[in-house]
Amino acid sequence: MASLSRRSVACESHKHSYQNLSIEQSQQLLQSDSHSSTESPINQDAEQCSHSKTEEKKEPEEGDRVKTKLISMWNNVRYSWNFKTKTHFSKDSPIWLLGRIYHQSHKTDDSSSLPTNNFEALKSDFFSRIWLTYRKEFPVLNGSYYTSDCGWGCMLRSGQMLLAQALVCHFLGRDWRWNEGGAQEHQSLQESLHRMIIQWFGDTPSPACPLSIHQMVSQGHISAGKRPGDWYGPSSVSYIIKQILQRATDTYPELDTLRVYIAQDCTVYLDDVKQSCSKSCNYDCDETDYELIDDQWKSLILLIPLRLGGERMNPTYDSCLKGLLSLEQCIGIIGGKPKHSQYFIGWQDDYLIHLDPHNCQEMVDVLIPNFHLKSFHCHELRKTALKQVDPSCCVGFYLRSQRDFDEFRRNVQHYLVPPQSKGDYPIFAFSSGSSPHVDDAWFQPDDDSLSSPAARKSTGPSTSGDNYLDDFEFL
Repeated sequence: MASLSRRSVACESHKHSYQNLSIEQSQQLLQSDSHSSTESPINQDAEQCSHSKTEEKKEPEEGDRVKTKLISMWNNVRYSWNFKTKTHFSKDSPIWLLGRIYHQSHKTDDSSSLPTNNFEALKSDFFSRIWLTYRKEFPVLNGSYYTSDCGWGCMLRSGQMLLAQALVCHFLGRDWRWNEGGAQEHQSLQESLHRMIIQWFGDTPSPACPLSIHQMVSQGHISAGKRPGDWYGPSSVSYIIKQILQRATDTYPELDTLRVYIAQDCTVYLDDVKQSCSKSCNYDCDETDYELIDDQWKSLILLIPLRLGGERMNPTYDSCLKGLLSLEQCIGIIGGKPKHSQYFIGWQDDYLIHLDPHNCQEMVDVLIPNFHLKSFHCHELRKTALKQVDPSCCVGFYLRSQRDFDEFRRNVQHYLVPPQSKGDYPIFAFSSGSSPHVDDAWFQPDDDSLSSPAARKSTGPSTSGDNYLDDFEFL
């Protein structure tokens, strides 16, 4: 301690002596010091002081880099174990994927009028979803030494995938399929739009990538004081999505045709939706002159944060989640196992089909022409048991027009109340009027405000506080 104090005083006194000299005298003295450093104990202390500060600065940076590499290596080993494990699906049960139903066999006893498609069509549909995972070796996140989001960014990546699916529906349509290596891959308009969407999520702070993890982390810091490496829960990510998409319209006017509405308190307020989506407010939500109305209506991304249980998912709501994923307008669910975020896009029996963001891949430079697309699409279908899913989640829907919104309001009613539930306690609701909350406020609800009316009525005790809601394991 005495040695450190002596060096500190020497360093300060040495610096003070330079302040009283002219520029020429200072330069001469500095040159003299450089030649006689071994003879001057004061200069030795000054050099040691400077060296110790440099070492202090380097140690956190090097430590963070080593930590990031170790986490990345362990994460990929663990992910590869899971990835190499073959996932089996029943040939006797249909598989739902974002509103589409598929059968592995053409032979079925199901006499319903639902369309039947083969398993290859399912794989093509799944493969066409945009897969956004951990990345490494990207430009440093502002205010940190992080060059990877491995170990902490899985919920942000899940949110990116949900938003990417909304953009695919908006610009390409739900029927679009990616033909890897097709003859027209680099020339077609659809492929140009496909590349444009992926570029928007590129891992760089460039304005050309307005939906990147850099922009998400930056927005989290602006809105809530969060730092790179901090965790986000499903509800927080929904607000990040809204804010970065709104900011992105400054660079990409085509994104101004979209609006994001977040259902606070698990309630969709119709007046707020109308105000958000309408270019003019001279009509009511109940009007049915759709040719006129749709022309004045901006497409809507509807995000509904939910908490369907206390410590665990209440199995009462399994049928509700499966029903929501069966709707054509659904763009998926962000949530996951306890402490492990995933992006759910379908289901079979008592399992949810998901895209997993936990594979740490090399950053792809999306700003160069014809960048590689393969790492943005996943071939392997994975599933998670519903009983293992965390009760905190956020459900998303894409509604192109007011007609779609009204149709969605009618169709979703079948899935808002569990069949075995006693009483009318929907997982979310529609209401006339406006929300009492400030629309653009950074809203981090506690357990009660995030829980659905049904969950508050029928589940056991839960731990309150946003920290609990966001308590996921760093992988």
